[in-house]
Amino acid sequence: MVEDVTDLYREFGDERLPPGQRESSEFPVLSKGGTPSWDRETWSFDVWGAVEEELSLSYEEFRDLPATTQRQDFHCVTGWSGLGFEFTGVPFTEIADLAGVRSDAVHVMFHALDGYTTDLPLSDCLREEVLFAYGYDGEDLPEPHGGPLRVVTPHKYAYKGAKWVDGVEFLTEPEAGYWEQRGYSQTANPWNEERYG
Repeated sequence: MVEDVTDLYREFGDERLPPGQRESSEFPVLSKGGTPSWDRETWSFDVWGAVEEELSLSYEEFRDLPATTQRQDFHCVTGWSGLGFEFTGVPFTEIADLAGVRSDAVHVMFHALDGYTTDLPLSDCLREEVLFAYGYDGEDLPEPHGGPLRVVTPHKYAYKGAKWVDGVEFLTEPEAGYWEQRGYSQTANPWNEERYG
């Protein structure tokens, strides 16, 4: 069963396509560098920081977690949007519950295989639409699009959704990620065109 969450835009604006965006029927590949290599046998997904129990999950253990499939919109800060993409993955809330997020946690840093980082307030991550996605359109997520695992954040510009993610750190105070350190918006709300700080 596919859950359709494409109406979340009503929370932020009147139009499904945010201002300054153009609809694309393609899924362009954009990243800060090349696609990193990974090995299914040695890959792990780690959770640490302000949690009761740090986690280190193998690929198989991660894929065994409860998952959902959602139809979401996808907004790139470069100006294109894909409408109705279908992602399958583990809800962020599932990971938060497994690790037992401490009451002093306020921020989240996502870490990726290529050294990329991006940050969000914890409250922005605890939405049902934030997934650790390993599937796209019924298939494994292609590596150029972030496979084996990426974060999807349909209420934010997509640089907040790290590709090739292999860890999440719960923070007691905000820290800036890779693009945020380089002048991109901390809040990244597409309907307010919050592209740069």
